[in-house]
Amino acid sequence: VYRVSEWGFNWLLGRYEAGLKWVLRHQGFMLVVAALTMVATVWLYMKIPKGFFPQQDTGVMMGVTEASQDISFEAMAKLQNQVAAIVMADPAVATLGSFMGSSQGNSTMNNGRMFITLKPLKERKVHADVVIARLRAKLAHVEGINLFLQPVQDIRVGGRMGKGQYQYALQTADLKELNHWATTLVARLQKSPELKDVTSDQQTRGLQANVVIDRDAAARLGVSPALIDNTLYDAFGQRQVSTIYQRYNQHHVVMEVNPEFLEDPKALEKIFVKSSTGRQVPLASVARFETGNTSLSVNHQGQFPAITLSFNLAPGVSLGEAKPVIEQAVRDIRMPGTVTGSFQGTAQVFQSSLATLPLLLAAALIAVYVVLGMLYESLIHPITIISTLPSAGLGALLALELTGFDLSLVSFIGVILLMGIVKKNGIMMVDFALDAERQEGLTPEDAIYKACVIRFRPIMMTTMAALLGVVPLAIGMGEGSELRRPLGIAVVGGLILSQVLTLYTTPVVYLMFEHLRRRFKLLRHRGVGEVAVVPAV
Repeated sequence: VYRVSEWGFNWLLGRYEAGLKWVLRHQGFMLVVAALTMVATVWLYMKIPKGFFPQQDTGVMMGVTEASQDISFEAMAKLQNQVAAIVMADPAVATLGSFMGSSQGNSTMNNGRMFITLKPLKERKVHADVVIARLRAKLAHVEGINLFLQPVQDIRVGGRMGKGQYQYALQTADLKELNHWATTLVARLQKSPELKDVTSDQQTRGLQANVVIDRDAAARLGVSPALIDNTLYDAFGQRQVSTIYQRYNQHHVVMEVNPEFLEDPKALEKIFVKSSTGRQVPLASVARFETGNTSLSVNHQGQFPAITLSFNLAPGVSLGEAKPVIEQAVRDIRMPGTVTGSFQGTAQVFQSSLATLPLLLAAALIAVYVVLGMLYESLIHPITIISTLPSAGLGALLALELTGFDLSLVSFIGVILLMGIVKKNGIMMVDFALDAERQEGLTPEDAIYKACVIRFRPIMMTTMAALLGVVPLAIGMGEGSELRRPLGIAVVGGLILSQVLTLYTTPVVYLMFEHLRRRFKLLRHRGVGEVAVVPAV
């Protein structure tokens, strides 16, 4: 094994020496290649879709059910069970937990929640997104209720829960205006193919029955508004009228009408009020009943009424591509300036992080430049080493583009990691070349050539060690591996391309800066000499 590997390395070293000699004879061509690499890196960074965290398949999904806002508890339970039965019948579902009614996370009675555990990936053989699309098609035929599904992620930021993974909030001081524009925007976004499961937490279609008292008739019959109020509270308010005490327990006695009278507002016509004279007066004789709509809940954000729009992404669409779609929809409906919109939750964190990523990259480059400048006591050769980084960035972006991944926060971590791995190629060459010039008196051409040939083995060794180390991440086996794959793919692509380019571009860039340094030094010495020969007056 040793003899075979050593023969392979010597053959590779021979090919590299031949290529290096050609490159040193055509330095202008390689400088153009280095410049084009930088341009291509910037262009591809602007073009590639950008996301936040990769969509994982952890084997767990969360669902939110939503029915008509005027639905009763019994009807909601029936629909919830119907949806649960359809979900459990799917071959990919293992277990299901179903909840409904007002609770933490559910502010109204017409909402429910489901927590779904999928079978292991090797058994179901389909991704969670495929299961969601399949269930979405089956549940489209169930009338009166909708189910919004999303896979549970290992990393979730933003702190705001919704019916979808991402949220966009509208707010204004005028509740009527807010309801109008939220409805308009939801209808507009539902037509966008990039978005799925677009909905909102707007709850304005609840039913209410108003009891309008005829005060003249009530006064004639001896019925006061307070008596009407107490009678209605006794019937529908679940008033506690007594407590039964036992030895080890106590029981609260609650008075209310029979449950069948709670299902229809017409039960108000059967209510009698005891007048001041002791007679039972029908409520319908002293009041009329008006039905209308009311808000089941009004959410607030920053002390102002707010409506949150939730959405998921269509397959193959990144969050960076969905963001301009929503902003364009807001412009298309010509929403007034009094209504403000902003991304919330995960989408808000993504928006802020997208603006700071270039600053993070710039800070890393400045830190690298300062450290290398102190190490080599030079202002120009740290730039020689940094010139290796664009090829790493280009390789990472190309690998992500070819494999269909976004430039997410995880893959950007891979790019930062690449900066540390790739620049060691330049450090090994430049460090050896500078030492050869200072200690052995070699010319820059001889010094960099010797550095490239001698340092070829440790450069290949460290690159292959890093490359083989991240291959398992790039392959991505196991549940939840979608979170790690972009990092591995970015590092693999960056290492392969940078290894090919930096072995040839670094010596050329080194020689260019070395020639510029010597020319500047010569001009400076020449200027000092001219000043020295000026005769004194």
